[in-house]
Amino acid sequence: MCTSDSSIPVIGVVGGVGSGKSTVAGQFAALGCAVIDGDAIGHELLTREDVRQDIRRRWGDAVFTDAGEVDRRALAKIVFADETQLSALNRILHPRIRRRMVEQIKSFQGEDIPGIVLDAAVLFEAGWNDLCSKTIFVDTPLEERLLRLRRTRGWDPQIVQGRESSQISLDKKAKRCCYIISNHSNVSHLHEQVRRFLHQVIHR
Repeated sequence: MCTSDSSIPVIGVVGGVGSGKSTVAGQFAALGCAVIDGDAIGHELLTREDVRQDIRRRWGDAVFTDAGEVDRRALAKIVFADETQLSALNRILHPRIRRRMVEQIKSFQGEDIPGIVLDAAVLFEAGWNDLCSKTIFVDTPLEERLLRLRRTRGWDPQIVQGRESSQISLDKKAKRCCYIISNHSNVSHLHEQVRRFLHQVIHR
């Protein structure tokens, strides 16, 4: 989505797993933008009792630790192996995540900032792109993403493939975005691309 309005622009950031979306969001933050982290909202929601009750009703005690917390690893193993199970989890989390995003966007609209960044891996899949005035695709080579994910999360290629198979293809995501940021080089190059894009948005 590449619309224009008079309020503070809301910039959605998407890309493949391990593409550096959070790094790009961090570059926007360094330029004064507010950042809304979709993953962080989702993780926080898993600590809420009403969400835990919904999850327990669906999957039982198998996805909870002895301390009563949601075992995210166990839950992920179930939902990313079965589209029906993933859809069930999305029905529990996505409406709540959206409400939190809307609340945060409204709160930031009154601040003196150049933009609001929505860092959400499933922005298009969940329909949250309608909250954005601009969308960015972070383009990173698969080999680099796999190396990064193995180093930081211990994921093998099969896990990455499983996560991405549940999402819209990267080619389609890139085509739906109004701007592509290349994360093929160094942080300085990345920062310059973000700075240039933000300048274009502010002075549209």
